[in-house]
Amino acid sequence: MTTTDGGGFMSLWGPSKTVMVTAEQALPGRASAIHLPERHYVLDTHLKPPFPVGMEVAVFAMGCFWGAERLFWKTAGVYSTSVGYTGGFTENPTYEEVCTARTGHTEAVMVAFDPAKAPYSALLRLFWEGHNPTQGMRQGNDIGTQYRSALYWTTPEQEEATNTSRKTYSEALRHAGFGAVTTEIAPAGPFYWAEDYHQQYLAKNPGGYCGLGGTGVRCA
Repeated sequence: MTTTDGGGFMSLWGPSKTVMVTAEQALPGRASAIHLPERHYVLDTHLKPPFPVGMEVAVFAMGCFWGAERLFWKTAGVYSTSVGYTGGFTENPTYEEVCTARTGHTEAVMVAFDPAKAPYSALLRLFWEGHNPTQGMRQGNDIGTQYRSALYWTTPEQEEATNTSRKTYSEALRHAGFGAVTTEIAPAGPFYWAEDYHQQYLAKNPGGYCGLGGTGVRCA
């Protein structure tokens, strides 16, 4: 059953899952972070910062983070990946809270990579080609603000490359008959790691759900 609060915001499943919550409407969260293991289940590297000298970090959101994380950990030059929640308001949210659409967060993947072996431009290509960035607050059958497409940059060079690639890929999509790109682009903010069972989920559950799917349009 779906209920509404005093401001008319539907708190569970319903059309408002596709409407961004405001800071005033967002759930309060908590001060304590979720406990995680130290090592990556697949790569056996550090799951969280600090990462070795020379590593760069970027954050990608492209729908359900299970399949998105696997896409990046399989890429040569990637040191570590982890999944979490970012782009919203609630401090240290749980997965269940994010699913209510009352945190403002999107499901995202933090990628630590060696730019000499995995240039940021190559990761951007994986991002653009790996999902449909024209669907707004959804990705395929996954509907809600937590599934929106987003790129969060951590350096001025990443910002420039991100904006350039968006412009180029937008043109390619337009020529292929797709609508406007809805990807959110912003500097990386607080990243709240998801629960342990979400980390490297498809390695722990090989038959698990993966809703990842691109448009078939190549990113130059």
